[in-house]
Amino acid sequence: MLIQSKIGTLSNVDTNGKTIDWLPIEWHEARKRVLRKKTQSGKEISFKFLNENPELTEGDVLFADDCTIIAVSILPCDCIVVHPKNMFEMASVCYEIGNKHLPLFYEEEALLIPTDLPLLRLLSAQGYVIKEEKRKLLQPLKTTVSPHGDASNTTLFSKIMKLTSPAS
Repeated sequence: MLIQSKIGTLSNVDTNGKTIDWLPIEWHEARKRVLRKKTQSGKEISFKFLNENPELTEGDVLFADDCTIIAVSILPCDCIVVHPKNMFEMASVCYEIGNKHLPLFYEEEALLIPTDLPLLRLLSAQGYVIKEEKRKLLQPLKTTVSPHGDASNTTLFSKIMKLTSPAS
């Protein structure tokens, strides 16, 4: 079956009397334009998102007929969970993650990063409270912020640091 666009989400598609055939995907496959996967029932699905960036999320509906709905399910993976104590710690942790160009997710006041052993060691050595858990990475943070300063010659990081530093 060839899928070229999303139909909607489970919250806006009529599911009454229909079977949901889940399509399990890894978090890193959610932005692929071309992909081949199998649903839980064994149906082979081919993605060819040529005109749009797919950004598949939990519950996206890819196909629906009178009997069946094919919907996306993001699989849980091993990740690092950081609960920053304050905005300064949030900025510092985000800076460390950004320096490594790693994907970053945010959920329930926590930062989630797919497990990366060097980052895990670094954050532990710097004294951050971290946990290792198996979680679904559902809400990626958009990290396409320009590193260059604005007209006042300040960067986003310097603004955050200024806001979170004690007044001098």
